[in-house]
Formats: sequence, structure tokens, C-alpha cells
Amino acid sequence: MSTTLGIDDRQLLLRLKTGDVDAYELLYHRYKGLLYLHAYKRLQSREEVKDMIHEVFLDFWEKREVLEITNNLSAYLYQSVRYKIINHFNKAKLAQQYLDSLTTFSAAYSSTTDYMMRENMLKGLIEKEIERLPAKMRHVFELSRNEGLTHKQIACMLNLSEQSVRSHIKNALRILRLKLGIYLLLAFLFRF
Repeated sequence: MSTTLGIDDRQLLLRLKTGDVDAYELLYHRYKGLLYLHAYKRLQSREEVKDMIHEVFLDFWEKREVLEITNNLSAYLYQSVRYKIINHFNKAKLAQQYLDSLTTFSAAYSSTTDYMMRENMLKGLIEKEIERLPAKMRHVFELSRNEGLTHKQIACMLNLSEQSVRSHIKNALRILRLKLGIYLLLAFLFRF
């Protein structure tokens, strides 16, 4: 049992239960240094350790009326600090997991957004180039690609030969490949 000025921990605990602030201050000054050293070995941060010791003693004061410390006050206080340290590391670990998760999500979302933006830009460029095709060629091409009609269906619909339909589609694809080739190359180069 530790004594300061001839008063042991049990006597101070009894006085503390009645709200004796002097008993509380004596216990605080008796143990704060030892608890600080104990916590500092684990945390290596003066400010965090100071805050932790203050929290331990604040909890100690708030629970003074219901505390049943029969054996060793120092063991109780060391255990309180130990739990605070464990909670500190658990919170730090959880915070790191959250940050890692957020970073992963952000990277995935960013690349998805970037991909979608490039895809929309490319679709817009393709649509512009399709609109620049000669009217009849554009109409045949759109019926084939957008409506999904066969060459035979388009030929019947527009009163053309199947060979004319094939030629219009083949020429449209050739023009689009030439016009969009540079855009596709640039999109591929800037993707990485």
C-alpha cells in the first residue's frame, strides 16, 4: 500500500467515496506520473498520454461512489490505462481501415467516372461523324446499326439493291474509321 503523508490508499478511497476532493487530488498526484510512464511506453505521444491519464482520473472521479476496489488501487488504475490504450489502438486501426476503404473506393470511382466520361465523349464524336455522312449513306447505316435491320430489309424498305445497301454500310464504316481513328488512338493513349 502506498502512503503519502501517512495516508494509505484505502483511507483515501473511503474519503473519495464521500466526494472528498483533497483525497482525489492526493491519489491523482500519487499515481499520475507512474501511469504516464506506463502509457508513454506504448503510445510515444505526450499529448495523447496526458489526455488519456486525465480521462482515466475523470472516469475514476465520476465512478467514485460505485467503485468497489478492495485489493490494489494501482492495479485498478493500470488496468484502466491499459483499456484506454487498447481502445486507442482499436480506434486507430478502425480509422486506418476506413481510410484504406475510402482510398480504394475513391480510386475505383475515379477510374469508373473517367472511363464513363471518355466513353460518353467517344459516343458523342461517333454521333457527330455519323451526322456528317451523306444523307442516304447515313440513313442506311442508322437503319443497319441502330434499328438492327438486315441488308435485305433495308433494301426492301428503301427500294435499293442489297449490293447498294452493303456498299453504303461499307463506305460509312470506312469513313468513320478514318475520321475516328485519331480519336480512338488519343483515347487509348490518354487512358493510362
